[in-house]
Amino acid sequence: MKSKYLAGGSLAIMALGFIATLFFPKTTLLLIIQGGFEAGLVGGIADWFAVTALFRHPLGIPIPHTSLLTRNRDKIIRSLISAMENELLNKESIENKLRQFRIFPFALSMLTRQLGKKKIRRELLNMMIPPIERLPLEPVATFIGKGLANYTQKADLQSAATTVLTNALNERYDEKALDHILKEVRTWAARPQSRDTMGKIAHEQLANVNMGGLKGFAFQAFAGMMNEESLGSILQNMIISGVGKLQEKDSEYREAIIRELRIQMFQVVDEEDNWMKIKDWTAELIQGEFANTFMIERLEELRRLLVSMLEQERDGGGRHVFAIYRSIIRDLGKDPQKVAVWEDRLLQGIIRTVEKNHYRIGILVKENLDRMDDAALVYMLEEKVGQDLQWIRVNGAVCGFLVGIVLSLIQLI
Repeated sequence: MKSKYLAGGSLAIMALGFIATLFFPKTTLLLIIQGGFEAGLVGGIADWFAVTALFRHPLGIPIPHTSLLTRNRDKIIRSLISAMENELLNKESIENKLRQFRIFPFALSMLTRQLGKKKIRRELLNMMIPPIERLPLEPVATFIGKGLANYTQKADLQSAATTVLTNALNERYDEKALDHILKEVRTWAARPQSRDTMGKIAHEQLANVNMGGLKGFAFQAFAGMMNEESLGSILQNMIISGVGKLQEKDSEYREAIIRELRIQMFQVVDEEDNWMKIKDWTAELIQGEFANTFMIERLEELRRLLVSMLEQERDGGGRHVFAIYRSIIRDLGKDPQKVAVWEDRLLQGIIRTVEKNHYRIGILVKENLDRMDDAALVYMLEEKVGQDLQWIRVNGAVCGFLVGIVLSLIQLI
């Protein structure tokens, strides 16, 4: 530190000058100069003592009210922290400074410059792939299962089913379903194999019927005249004829069946206990082992697909990523109001973060200062303000010299 040597040099000059004047004849001029050197020596020593007393004990002697920095270390640290928190870096000043700065446009501009580089896009995509590959799927599947189960329990399935059923009936899907069933039944009944099967079953059942009296005699006579083929043909014709009647649009039996179907369907939908059972069964099924395994398999397929797409995008230089980003930025540029909203949200988020963590400034300063021992703290302060303090010593010696000359002149007068 050059100023330190200069201060020491000024003190040495005053001391040597004063000593030298002791060996010369006592003339008026010499007495005036001697008074100047004497006062300069006193001023230099006093200022040296004052400056040194700030940092350490002068000459290592524990003189009272010296080594002020180390003796008042805690008080100085508290004052410094208080000044930073309440004066230099208070919440209001930080907030006012942030409000003068357009954070969102600046962040977008910086992000655009970075994403415009192919190397940066590839590095970002490379950073995204490993976490996706390492992501444990079982907790994700469990989380999704719980979410679906909770949604099922809270969902109003009854209202949804009523709406679906009403729309289905308005579209006459019940009649279409009945026609499809009747058509399949008629097709089945018209087959020779079906006729033979019905005849065989009917013949076996007739043989097992036991009836007494005249009715039994007549029934047995009828059964004896009928073979399997005859019974099958009769049943086949009955079914085909009956289905044909039901397929007629103006059939009263058809209308009765459709009406009963609709009544039964609405009764099922209106029964609340049924829906509670369905919800419980669905929740149990979703969270079951089979559903969990199925979910993990689907997530694994999705992960492989996503990783493959990211790898292809990375190998292509991330062109699609940048194109998507650029499209988003262009849309934002067309809507200044939306940009202002995002700017305000970002600013409010930063301000809330500052307010929430403002106290950490003091903690950080205190932790850093506590890591330093007294010698390191003194050295740091001397490095920062010592140069100006050394000039106090120089000024003290020079001013003392001039004052001494003035006082010597006054004494002579």
